[in-house]
Amino acid sequence: MGKEPTAAAAVTSADVARLAGVSRATVSFVLNNTQAHRVSATTRARVLAAAQQLGYVPHAAARSLRAGRSNLVLMPASVSAVGSLVSAWIDDLQSELEQHGYVTVLHAGRFSDSVSAARAWAELRPAAVLALDGDSLTDQAADVLGRAGVRGVLAFASHDVKGVHTIGFDHARVGALAAEHLVSRGRRNIGVIMPRERGLATFARPRLAGAQQVAARSTAAAVTAVEMSYTHESAAELAGHWHESGLDGVFAYNDDYAALLLHALRNEGVTVPGDVAVVGADDLVLSALQQPPLTTVRLDLPTPAQVAEALHELVDRGVPPEVPGMEPVLVHRQSS
Repeated sequence: MGKEPTAAAAVTSADVARLAGVSRATVSFVLNNTQAHRVSATTRARVLAAAQQLGYVPHAAARSLRAGRSNLVLMPASVSAVGSLVSAWIDDLQSELEQHGYVTVLHAGRFSDSVSAARAWAELRPAAVLALDGDSLTDQAADVLGRAGVRGVLAFASHDVKGVHTIGFDHARVGALAAEHLVSRGRRNIGVIMPRERGLATFARPRLAGAQQVAARSTAAAVTAVEMSYTHESAAELAGHWHESGLDGVFAYNDDYAALLLHALRNEGVTVPGDVAVVGADDLVLSALQQPPLTTVRLDLPTPAQVAEALHELVDRGVPPEVPGMEPVLVHRQSS
């Protein structure tokens, strides 16, 4: 019988020190970019070359112990398809956090309640948790994170939560603004697209609720939830029965769904805005390029740099600076 393959021994900082001909402390100073200890350029280059040659990767947990805190920022990723606007914003935020020395970790677990989620997040001992879906957090969850040594919890939410520093983001206001515009344009039977994609109900439900609140204040308007998947087939099926639905206005959740629905409606001979007025959200570049150009709700968000700076201040000093919340702004174009 052949011999069982043995796992290669992990490369350590001692191996790097031996190859570079320096102490382990010097290796630590160089690889951790410790500013308090001066290392010559020649020695620094020798250490970096040795680490690269050996394929040495620093141990994050050990580095955290030496520093007295983690450099991880955990971002729950329970929302599976947040759209191109938020995806680009998150990408920029990760770059900004990196400038402050943090590593962003997306946590894709799904949990039945916020306390179970908090316990799973706390196992990684992050420096901070940044939640896009802050409305799902509770003060009990924040307490779990605080007891585990998490230095700050920053969340986008429509309401305050004890132990959580919130940035105002009320999805109901997005739906309400879209519905108010449609009512002002004389539309009386308004559909609100509810994406079937897993996770998006977190944002879609409050947008629907905001539109329903507008309808409740208007005796001449009604709101109907309309399910649709982000596929050509689903949009075509919906458009094929549009005349039967009696809907003369639609808030399509965001610009991606609105653009897909616009094309399907046009293929079925449903005129926009003649037969139905369409409103999206996010004000993506593609919204102004549609035929007709798409009315949308622009989301004025704090910049990734502002959020990264706030998170850093929260971790470093315990008190973040004020961060402006999200403001929805109606951008009127020809689709309504």
